[in-house]
Amino acid sequence: MTKRSNAPIFWALFGAGGMLSALTGPVLVFITGIAIPIGFILSPDVMSYQNMLGFAQTVLGKLGIVAVIVLYLWHAAHRIFKSLHDVGIHPGPAAKLACYGSAFAGSVLALYATLAVGF
Repeated sequence: MTKRSNAPIFWALFGAGGMLSALTGPVLVFITGIAIPIGFILSPDVMSYQNMLGFAQTVLGKLGIVAVIVLYLWHAAHRIFKSLHDVGIHPGPAAKLACYGSAFAGSVLALYATLAVGF
């Protein structure tokens, strides 16, 4: 019996994170870093603490926040792990554990932090 590979799981997380970061990353940077602070599109009150807390306390807000953070982390972990070979480091089990372990730890931390905000 052949050993089953766990590569499809990591590739799926990498692909989903890559697609999400390509589609939403520049928009998030523009809206939260440029447009709202200078009042270009909406007033800065839209991003006030109370409004953001209200968003983070909804189920849809929690799912959105967790999805963005978790998928970005897994995309970055897989890209870093595969890029080690390009810079002359032959990744072994320790590198795999460091890359994917940090993504897993960050995912758990993101889930905990969003649940700690409350409903």
